[in-house]
Amino acid sequence: MNGAEKIKEALKKVVNGVFVITTKCGDKVNGMTAVWLTTVSFDPSLVCVSIGKEHFTHNLIEKSGVFAVNILKEGQVDVGKHFGFTSGRETDKFANIPYTTKTTGSPILKDVAAYLDCKVTSSIDIGNLTLFIGKVLDAWTDENAQPLVFREKDFFE
Repeated sequence: MNGAEKIKEALKKVVNGVFVITTKCGDKVNGMTAVWLTTVSFDPSLVCVSIGKEHFTHNLIEKSGVFAVNILKEGQVDVGKHFGFTSGRETDKFANIPYTTKTTGSPILKDVAAYLDCKVTSSIDIGNLTLFIGKVLDAWTDENAQPLVFREKDFFE
């Protein structure tokens, strides 16, 4: 195993949740599955999501300045796959998915472990990605739900 392969294998041991990042821009809503999210600050409450520039959701967040983080719960691999393997440019991902909206108008999926409704406060251009920093304006948690932990084999085998 060469150095790059060793790094890739080591990084697979980093534990991440599975999130559906949603947004609304004008009359368009879209969402995508992501595993890169981190808390940036507790006061004020800020989170950072990393979104590839090629994603339709990226363009909508860039224009609207809002997004929601839907934290999936155990047993929702199918929801993660639904939002992760099709493009919102070609498909209405919300056609049969129940959701509501809160402060920003971004879709909040029903039956998730938690959500964070955010307004973009800054963004950082990093190669093929943009880091969107969002101030959390609204949140909710299902205290009985356990978050879905990303395992590559659940999504790619």
